[in-house]
Amino acid sequence: MTLASIPSPDRAVWHVDLGFVEIPIRAYALCMIAGIVVASIVTGRRMRSRGAPEHAASDIAVWAIPFGIVGARIYHVITTPDKYWGPDGEGILGTLRIWEGGIGIWGAVAGGALGAWIACRRMGLSYTLLADCIAVGLPVGQVIARLGNWFNNELYGGRTDLPWGLEVYRMSQGVAEVGADGKPVMLEGLYHPAFLYEMVWNVGVVALVYWLDRRYEFGKGRAFALYVMAYTAGRAWIEMIRTDEALVFLGQRLNVWTAIVLFLLALAYFVLRKGSREYVVPDPDGKGFLTVTEEEFRAHGTDEQPAAPESENESESESESEKTGT
Repeated sequence: MTLASIPSPDRAVWHVDLGFVEIPIRAYALCMIAGIVVASIVTGRRMRSRGAPEHAASDIAVWAIPFGIVGARIYHVITTPDKYWGPDGEGILGTLRIWEGGIGIWGAVAGGALGAWIACRRMGLSYTLLADCIAVGLPVGQVIARLGNWFNNELYGGRTDLPWGLEVYRMSQGVAEVGADGKPVMLEGLYHPAFLYEMVWNVGVVALVYWLDRRYEFGKGRAFALYVMAYTAGRAWIEMIRTDEALVFLGQRLNVWTAIVLFLLALAYFVLRKGSREYVVPDPDGKGFLTVTEEEFRAHGTDEQPAAPESENESESESESEKTGT
């Protein structure tokens, strides 16, 4: 028996009339932007605590974000080919309308990783240090970005009679279709809120990665590997309850197999890769940054501080030596 239902918005786009042009404001895009901004802020704070300069995270984001968006869209199009190339497909123009929804997290991570790698190479920063820092910021951003699916009335599962369920509107161009009675048309019954399941799971991923990384001080990309394991463990079962169109391979959605493979690869990396937490200091030769241990990082910070008391003591000792002739 359903005790409560989760309502969905009947509109995901608003149009702002500027007189000479009408601009659509899409909730999906706003949620994506908010998620990216928050993820960048969290990552930047973690990077600065390890010696990276103030601007490092934003400079890397300039490369990672566009690469990630393109990668996310490419993955979505590849894994849902009928929507674009089937009998009623939208064609090439449909693949470009990313503001209407449709991205793949695996493509976003792959594309963003490539862009971030390019940025790190240009800046002389350790790529694995960035990976460990983003391991907390990325799932935080995912939690926020998933709200876009709620506005779009998408990413839900099958019918459910559990004590909760999601109301879903039949959407068209970002707005609920209107019936003969003038009211928005809602699908019959309630559905699994798959997007909400993932949001809640990602909150747990954030807490898990942050706590374990703080306790064990993972390095060399192991914190990121932990994030991948935790995220894919949840994504696999959430993917199984989804009912939207997707490419199926060996009886399962392709995203399920992707999650399983990535989990195993991340597990192998986490177990086999060793190394302490990384820190960075400016290269004395002005060629970017040097990756150092925590002890070297602390020593570098101490060396830059003026040592007035010690100098004064040394001066007093030298004066006494001159007086005694020793």
